[in-house]
Amino acid sequence: MGNSKKLALQAILVAAALALSYLERFIPLQLLIPLPGVKLGLANIVSLFALYFLGWRSAFIILILRCTLGSVFGGGVTALMFSLTGGLLSMSVMALARHIPFFSVYGVSLCGAAAHNIGQILVAALTLSSVYIFAYLPFLLLVGLVTGMLTGAVASACFRALIASGQWSLPQ
Repeated sequence: MGNSKKLALQAILVAAALALSYLERFIPLQLLIPLPGVKLGLANIVSLFALYFLGWRSAFIILILRCTLGSVFGGGVTALMFSLTGGLLSMSVMALARHIPFFSVYGVSLCGAAAHNIGQILVAALTLSSVYIFAYLPFLLLVGLVTGMLTGAVASACFRALIASGQWSLPQ
């Protein structure tokens, strides 16, 4: 893939991730799971695509741009701290897990969800100057199991459709 084509695809993926993050605000997940800060993590579908099809460098670039632009458009500095820390830890773990043979897209997604939750709890503990926030982590990890599986399932279905189209293949 040429540099111009790759740059254009990265820009489209940043826009798609931003759109999914914005769309997620309208899903009343707190009605089902009454925990503050719980989200589906739909933008992680884009992160998984970038990681698997474009490589870890592109995935990190897309993640950083999405987090930064997302906070500029409506999150603020605090939101940036939470999303960037959770996102960078998540992407780091997913980039490593991607190369462990027994991890499918589901496993990589689950690892990413758990790492994201841990990253956000670390930021909360530092922001609030309290270790008591870690009591919230088991609940977030439990929800992360469900959301990570859902995200992994959607990403896996998208991967299969892209590969079946003949336009894409997973790099080795």
